Amino acid sequence: MTKPPFSSEGDHSQPADERGFFAEQQPKRSSLGVPTVQQDDAHYHGHRDRLRTRYRDHGDTALADYEILELLLFRLIPRRDTKPIAKALLERFGTLAGVFGASPALLQEVKGIGEAVAFDLKLISTVAHRTLKSELKGKQVLASWSSVIDYCHAAMAHETREQFRILFLDKRNALIADEVQQTGTVDHTPVYPREVVKRALELSATALILVHNHPSGDPTPSRADIEMTKMIVDTAKPLGITVHDHIIIGKDGHASLKGLRLI
Repeated sequence: MTKPPFSSEGDHSQPADERGFFAEQQPKRSSLGVPTVQQDDAHYHGHRDRLRTRYRDHGDTALADYEILELLLFRLIPRRDTKPIAKALLERFGTLAGVFGASPALLQEVKGIGEAVAFDLKLISTVAHRTLKSELKGKQVLASWSSVIDYCHAAMAHETREQFRILFLDKRNALIADEVQQTGTVDHTPVYPREVVKRALELSATALILVHNHPSGDPTPSRADIEMTKMIVDTAKPLGITVHDHIIIGKDGHASLKGLRLI
């Protein structure tokens, strides 16, 4: 038996897939069988056309962040006024980066965002991350430092738990691999220097860039961050592996242990 397109939790007011629900609604018809234009349709369809025209003629600089988000949501929720949803997302998460960096569970706490749209937003976020990562492939990472920071910030700044990421480099300082080695709690990630060096040897890497995030938002290195970095440096050096830097990513910036002369 076909189930109705509603959630299974007893609340029949919310569709399981909000995209399909709104897309499948048929326009109301008059007694003569002629489709009628609903009041809300006339409101947001004209608005959508105007936004598309502004973007087409003037590019993204002509639109505010919530309008850019609206344009995207037009595609994901085709039969609903998405302006209040876009504004609610930005109010909840602060910035576009915050919206795309939020977990699916948190996105679904915003009224109008269901599982399907949360999935699509995360997919778009992944495309953006992969695009930034592709800028590093085959290039000397140390000569593309701003691209490294942009990529790490996009990938990690809005994570709610600490991640310890390693960029493995070859003898030309080109990227071999980028791996999240450990994921911890909101303020701690266990890191084992021998495991870091073991993985570097497996990949034939001759240099490393260590990266981790501070979910608190403050990228200031802790004493534990500094001590752990020195342990990895001391373990790697006898094996001919150089640790170029340890970058700490916060929501609004980053810190470099090398730049702070802590390694």
